[in-house]
Amino acid sequence: MSFVKSLALAATTLTAASALSAQEVTLRFQHFVSPLSANPVGFMQPWAEAIEEQSEGRIRVELYPFMQLGGSAQSQYDLIRDGAIDGGWVIPGYQPGRFPEAEALELPFMTPKNAEAASRAAWHFTQEHLMDDFADVHVIAAHMHGPGIVHLSGEAIDEVDDFDGISLRGPSRPATLLLEQLGATPVGMPVPAFPEALSRGVVDGGVITWEMAPSLRLDELTSSHTDVAGDRSMYNLYFIWAMNREVYEGLPDDLRAVIDANSGLMASAWAGRAHDEGDLRGRDAMAAAGNEIAEMSEDVTAQISALGETVTAAWIEEADGKGLDGAALVADVRRLMEAEMDGASTGLSQ
Repeated sequence: MSFVKSLALAATTLTAASALSAQEVTLRFQHFVSPLSANPVGFMQPWAEAIEEQSEGRIRVELYPFMQLGGSAQSQYDLIRDGAIDGGWVIPGYQPGRFPEAEALELPFMTPKNAEAASRAAWHFTQEHLMDDFADVHVIAAHMHGPGIVHLSGEAIDEVDDFDGISLRGPSRPATLLLEQLGATPVGMPVPAFPEALSRGVVDGGVITWEMAPSLRLDELTSSHTDVAGDRSMYNLYFIWAMNREVYEGLPDDLRAVIDANSGLMASAWAGRAHDEGDLRGRDAMAAAGNEIAEMSEDVTAQISALGETVTAAWIEEADGKGLDGAALVADVRRLMEAEMDGASTGLSQ
């Protein structure tokens, strides 16, 4: 072999080795809401950009809204686990009964209205109780949204009796159990189905956050929006941002470290903060549309909270029947939420 050919072969080998060491990875993450809603704008997109920047372009993250890669919001966990997608946004409560311990986070009046603080607590609870449940995926973040609001195509809720006979969309089993206690007819459905159900008169309204209201056209489809008094959410919803475990473990060490640097408590708080910011925008949009913005009195809120305690007591008994320690799970959620609320009020939350 000539000297020139030897140099050419060496150069080709070196180029191939360099390309292998500078491996390029494309990760396809999927979610089920508008790309203009709070979490995609305030967390998912900035998270993807951080991954790409910190990996110096070696990881590309593609985000697909509205379940564009297929499947349903209810099947998202299995799509990630099975490798149909590389990662995505999961609401475990969309599969009732599958992740029973996670429901403790969603019980009535369990979380503060500050989603960032609630999300910090949710991450700690996930680490303490849920990692075995999610062992077949890699959990990047766990978070809550902001306060759940009652949105109605009618007058605002003023008394508990106002719930009697109205049909309301609920996102999770704990939420629908509370609505049932209030005298409403709960209709469980994932968020993508809510606008059509409203427009067709299948439901009179539903419970969902301020931040989701604009993307669901609730300024047009509803006329009133009612929150409870105080600093606690009437209900909340638990999410995980996760990726396929084999894909995560198959990354080179340095690229896996980039994912890790944007995971855990900081990412969970980041996601929660996106909801807090989105709630402010969503409330302003509903007010700008001329819709009624209302808050129940402290007395009415106390009545609803008492009914919520009935739901929680029944949930504890049911959890015990499944071999879980329901009271301990509820106590742990309350402990973690209180700690994060105290930290948020003093600016010392870690």
